[in-house]
Amino acid sequence: MNRNIYIYNTLSLSKELFKPINDDKVLMYVCGITAYDLSHIGHARAYITFDIIYRYLRRLGYNVVYVRNFTDIDDKIIKKANDENSTIEKISSKYIEEYRKDMNSLSVLSPVYEPKATETIPEMISLTLGLIKKGYAYEINGDVFFRVNSFKEYGKLSHKNISELIAGSRIPANEEKENLLDFALWKRSKEGEPSWDSPWGKGRPGWHIECSAMSMKFLGESIDIHGGGSDLIFPHHENETAQSESFTGKKFVNYWIHNGFVNINSEKMSKSLKNFITIRDVLGRFHPEVLRLFFMFTHYRSFIDFSFEGLESARQSLTRLYQAVSLYDDFKSKLIKDAAVGSGSGSGSVITVKKDGSAAGGENIENYTNDFMDSMNDDFNTARAISVIFDLIRKTNKIINDSMAQNVITGADAAFLDSASSFVKESLSGVFGLLNEEPKTFIGTNPANPGGRGGSSICEDEIKAMIGKRDEFRKNKEYARADGIRKSLLEKGVVLEDTSFGTTYKIV
Repeated sequence: MNRNIYIYNTLSLSKELFKPINDDKVLMYVCGITAYDLSHIGHARAYITFDIIYRYLRRLGYNVVYVRNFTDIDDKIIKKANDENSTIEKISSKYIEEYRKDMNSLSVLSPVYEPKATETIPEMISLTLGLIKKGYAYEINGDVFFRVNSFKEYGKLSHKNISELIAGSRIPANEEKENLLDFALWKRSKEGEPSWDSPWGKGRPGWHIECSAMSMKFLGESIDIHGGGSDLIFPHHENETAQSESFTGKKFVNYWIHNGFVNINSEKMSKSLKNFITIRDVLGRFHPEVLRLFFMFTHYRSFIDFSFEGLESARQSLTRLYQAVSLYDDFKSKLIKDAAVGSGSGSGSVITVKKDGSAAGGENIENYTNDFMDSMNDDFNTARAISVIFDLIRKTNKIINDSMAQNVITGADAAFLDSASSFVKESLSGVFGLLNEEPKTFIGTNPANPGGRGGSSICEDEIKAMIGKRDEFRKNKEYARADGIRKSLLEKGVVLEDTSFGTTYKIV
C-alpha cells in the first residue's frame, strides 16, 4: 500500500514526505477542548479533520497512538463554576460528557488516550522544576514563568520575530516578569480558586505546560504529529515547543498540522459577534454525516464559510452516496436471484451474465483506487478524494442502469461493480466515517427530505411576519431582539439568509 504521504508542515511552511519516528507506529497528539461550554462547529471541524487523518493512517497499516486531552482547569472553567455556584469538577465533567455525546454523534473515533489536565499535575510540576533547574524558567512569589529569551528559536513555529512581538504586544506589563513575553508555567492560587501543592506553594498549572506534560507522559519526548486549529499556532503551540525542547534538548514535533477557521458570513465565528453555532444547533436540523461531508468538501487547511445552504448541498450529496450503495445492493440481490432461477433466456426481466466482454469501457478499478490514494497522500486532500468516489459512482450507476435496460451484463462488468462497491463502502465508512446507517433506512427517514431532521410546521405568513419584525428591530439597532427571532425561526426549521436584496429563508 502506498505510504508516500506528503504533509504540509506549519513549521517549514511546505509539504514534506512523512517519515514516522518508528516505521509502523505514529505518535499523534491533538489539543482537546477546554470544558466549560457546549462544543461549536469549529470544534467539529478540527476533530473531524484529525479523525479522518487518524482513520487514514490506520488504513495504511500504521499503529497510531493518538492522544487528545481535556483542559479541565482554566480561568473560564473557574468563572463558569462561580457564576453557577458550582465546582470546576462538576462543570468540566458536565461539558466533557456533552462533548463526548457530540463526537459520538459525529462518528469521531475515541483516541487511544484522553487524559485530563488535573490528572497530570505531578508531571507538570516535574517539568516546571526541570525548566527552572536548567535556567529556562524562574519563580517570583509563587508564580513560575518561562524565560522566552532563553530559547533562541522562539517564534520558529509561528514565524514571528520576538522584537516585533514585544513592539506590537497588547499584553499589560507585569512588573514581576523579566520580559513582557514570558509566560506562566505555574500560577499561585487566588482565594477561592482550586489549587494543588507545589514547591512554590499552592497553585495551578498554566495552560501551555499542560499539553507538553500530557504529550510526554503518553507519547515520549519527541512525537510525529501535533495538531489543532490555526488559532493555536501562537501562542499555545509556540510556547509548547519552547518549553518542551528546552526541557528535553530534542525536537518536540516533526509535523505540525493545523486546520483552518470556520467563518460565518465571511467573519470568524465568535461569541462576541453573536454568530456562535454549536454542534447541537446543526444536528438538530441535519444528519451528523451531513456535517462531516460538508467539511470534507474543503481542504482542511483552508478556511471554510459555513452556511445552511452549504449544508443543504452536502445533504443532497450524501443522499446520492446512500442511493448509489442502495442501487448496487439491490442490483446484486437481483443478480443472485436471477442466477438461482436460470439464465433467463425465456424472460426479459432476468439479467444474464455474459462470460465475455470488457469491463466498464476498459476501465480498471485500480485507476480509481490509485487516484483516491494519491489524493489522500497529498496532505489529506479529502475534497479531491471524495470527487474520485463520485466519479466512480457515476460509472457504476451507468453500468447498472445499462445492464437493467438490456437485461445483460458482462462478467468483467459484474466483477468491476463488486470491486467498486467494496472500495466505495470501505473508503466512505472506514476513512471518512460515513455510511453508518442502512441505505434504505437513511433514504426512507424522510422521503421528501432525505437525510434531514424534520422540516417546519410554521406557516409562510407567520415566517414573513417574523422577518418583518426582525427587520424593524435591526433598523432600530435592537440586535439582540433581532437575533432572538433568527434563533426562534431556526428552532422551527427555518434558516434566514441576509442578502443585498433583503432577507430570504429556507425550510430545512
